[in-house]
Amino acid sequence: MIRVVCGVIYKRDKFLITRRKPGIALEGKWEFPGGKIKDSETGLEALKRELLEELGMQVEVLGKIGSNIHHYPNFSIELIAYKCTFIEASFKLTDHDAYEWISKVDISNFDLADADKPFIDLI
Repeated sequence: MIRVVCGVIYKRDKFLITRRKPGIALEGKWEFPGGKIKDSETGLEALKRELLEELGMQVEVLGKIGSNIHHYPNFSIELIAYKCTFIEASFKLTDHDAYEWISKVDISNFDLADADKPFIDLI
């Protein structure tokens, strides 16, 4: 089981999703940005580190939304989601090739990763 954290990051009335770049697991899928939790980290520490590494982003974490266990064909993850407010970002993408600020009604237009889908009803 891989422990992963993600942020549902708000800027005004929209939230951020990112698309996984070609050549990595789940390529082309959209997701709430985040990444793996290292053994020595809390979920909050991992979220802040991953957002900084992958997007050059700073956020204010408002609280935990929930967690979800999902079994993909080749691996399983526990995805823990946090509600965040956007502060700033350079948007230098490392594991993604695109990002979008969207409203909840627009989410059906994007091929969201299965592990992220349960959080849509919670936001």
